[in-house]
Amino acid sequence: MEFSTPTTATMIDAAPWRLSVAPMMDWTDRHCRYFHRLLTRRTRLYTEMVTTGALLHGDVARHLRFNREEQPLALQLGGSEPADLARAARMGVQWGYDEINLNCGCPSERVQRGAFGACLMNEPALVTDCVKAMVDVVDVPVTVKHRIGIDKNEDYGFVRDFVGTVAQAGCNVFIVHARNAWLQGLSPKENREIPPLRYGMAYRLKQDFPSLQIVVNGGVTNNADIATHLQQVDGVMLGREAYYRPWLMTEWDTLFYGDAHLPPLPEAVEEAMVRYMERAFAQDGCPWYAIARHMLGLYHGRRGARLWRQVWSDHRLKPLPPREVLTRAHAAMAQAAVVADHAL
Repeated sequence: MEFSTPTTATMIDAAPWRLSVAPMMDWTDRHCRYFHRLLTRRTRLYTEMVTTGALLHGDVARHLRFNREEQPLALQLGGSEPADLARAARMGVQWGYDEINLNCGCPSERVQRGAFGACLMNEPALVTDCVKAMVDVVDVPVTVKHRIGIDKNEDYGFVRDFVGTVAQAGCNVFIVHARNAWLQGLSPKENREIPPLRYGMAYRLKQDFPSLQIVVNGGVTNNADIATHLQQVDGVMLGREAYYRPWLMTEWDTLFYGDAHLPPLPEAVEEAMVRYMERAFAQDGCPWYAIARHMLGLYHGRRGARLWRQVWSDHRLKPLPPREVLTRAHAAMAQAAVVADHAL
């Protein structure tokens, strides 16, 4: 199958997608994204997946509210009805999002029951209609996040034809999770680990569609991996590694964007997060522990980090103000340092 590719006039700069943090359910909420933005100025951030039903029939502000500091920021939508997606995309732009992303990669049974996510890869014509409906009503990029195959089908032609068909609707950016999605027999967690990674499929997509922006996702754990992938594709998206080892992001602006600036000190980031917790509680009663859970990887690898995490995770401290918890967390780290010094 042959496809036309975007003309020079419709091509977009790849730099916005060079580095990004994946949309992760129950993790990449606005508090998490605020924390990540303290670590990197340039990395693109994504919301959790928001279904069209949640936006059209639920609490819009709860799903779409964000801090301006989080930008550049993309809204990921889940749905399969073109008209509903168009309405939801328009709402996202009205709220100020910089990109609308369609989820064609989630394999969970709940998502499958809603007839969207990874199962949409079996219906490229429908995805094309969905993308076209959104492109027609918004003035920001409409992108697609997808897998390289469904179940045990490892034929490159499957993902090639999917990308080629959807691109004709005006999608120029494809975020490729380089694993198949097994729709039966695996949990979402297992779907991130058991199907083998095949980065070569994403590389071939870039070769076959040089005018498109191809971003690879899945299994990337360090800056050397990122640099290797960027020799073959336009961007790299990290998920759980960025969440568990967030300090990795402090090097990205300099290494991959040429934006040289001194990285923040972890103590300064923690202090900024405490001030954010205080503001969030004053503004809408958000408890500090709903925010602190996202920064538990801040001191990853440092002496005393485990005790520091234990303090910020201690449910018995929930009645205390966050600044008091901060004091106790640092006291625990200091005590760990004393114990370690005495053991030498």
